Order: sequence, then structure tokens, then C-alpha cells
Amino acid sequence: MRAGNPALQNKTFSHNQARFSDEIMTINGTVRRTLILALLLLITATYSWHQYQQDSEALGGFIAIAAISSLGVAILTAFVPRFAPVTAPIYVLLKGLSIGFISAYYETMFEGIVFQAALLTIATLIAMLIVYRLGIIRVTSKFRLGVLSATGAIFIAYMISFFGRFFGFQIPHLHEATLLGIVISVVIVIVAALNLVIDFDFIERKANKQAAKYMEWYAAFGLMVTIIWLYLEIVRLLAKIKARK
Repeated sequence: MRAGNPALQNKTFSHNQARFSDEIMTINGTVRRTLILALLLLITATYSWHQYQQDSEALGGFIAIAAISSLGVAILTAFVPRFAPVTAPIYVLLKGLSIGFISAYYETMFEGIVFQAALLTIATLIAMLIVYRLGIIRVTSKFRLGVLSATGAIFIAYMISFFGRFFGFQIPHLHEATLLGIVISVVIVIVAALNLVIDFDFIERKANKQAAKYMEWYAAFGLMVTIIWLYLEIVRLLAKIKARK
């Protein structure tokens, strides 16, 4: 059974088991790698945030290239986990540029929204970790399948919406500040949060199976993918709520 986060799959770890002479993956090591990646993300996000304030139009094309490049690096990392010690930092550096740009855009519309979204993201991360450690949510095969299915459905909806723009088609309410649009965003945020629980469980189980040391970077990469997604969805949700006031 695969984890909710496509980047963290059982087969990935089974193919990257530590050999007797290798260092092994640990949870503490994964936490340290995650903090490093978060810091790198913050650095480039801060840079693009300030650049947006100076000339948002000139920055747009550069951000688009960074966003496409980050997707390419993410795909490479997913297929070749051994590259993660190099590609994971590159991914968050590139992703940080688009995160900073998007955040600055929403901040110009709704002052204070970025701080609120960041705070809620951190709070959700901590809450999900507590929920997982206390065993309040049992990560069963059915649970993983349910979250994975919901995540896939959301991805398909976003893809249809993205390509639909070129043909004048949009999925109703998905990006609109309607009551149903807010409900949809709430559901997506919940699904993103549940992915965190699956990620925690997956990392712990594979650390116990003594995966290779470089998989700490890969696991941290997968967790950052979920955290970034959660943050963006919370920003969108808050923007919809504020737009209705």
C-alpha cells in the first residue's frame, strides 16, 4: 500500500534499504533534514517576497520558470531517491521563489493573511503530530487508501481546472469565494493535513526498517511537499473567507 504522499512510497524505501556498511536512516536525522529544507525555503521565499514589492511584473516570468523547474526537480527526486541530498535542497530553493511570490500577492489583497496562514500551518503540523503520537488516528491500509484516493481526486480536479483555462472552462466554485467554494477548500485542507499523519507513520516505519542514510533527505523532501501544499491551501481558504466579508 502506498502512502498518501506520492513522494513517500513503500517501494521507494524497499529499493533503498541500507547495506551493512552504510549509515541508517533515523527519525531525528529526518527531522534535522526537514528543518534545513524549511530554512532554505524561507530564504528564497523571503527574497521573492521583497522582489515582488519592487517589481511584481518583471518577476512573474522568472517565477514561472522557477515553478516549472521545481516540478522537474521534484519528479527527478521521486524517481531517483539517491539524488535527494542534492535535489531536495534545489527543489525547496526553487519552490521558495514561487511561494514568496504567491504569498506577497495574497498579502497585497488581504493584509496579515500570510502570517495567519503560516501560523495555522505550523499549528496543524503540530496537531497532526500529536494526533499521530497519541494514536488518535490509526493509520490502517483503508485509511491510507482513502487519503490517497482523495489526494488523487484533488490533483485531477486541479489539472482539469488548469488546462480548462485554455479552453474557457473552469470547475465551478473550486477557485471562487462562494460558500460551496469555502467548503471545498476546507475539505482540501483536511485531506492535506491527513497526508501529514500518513507521512509521519511512513517515515517512522521505514526508519525502523533501517533505510539508507540518504533516505532522510528523501523523507524530508516528501514531508516538505505536503507542508507546502497545506500552506497554499490554507492561504486560499483564508482568502476566500476574507473575500466574502
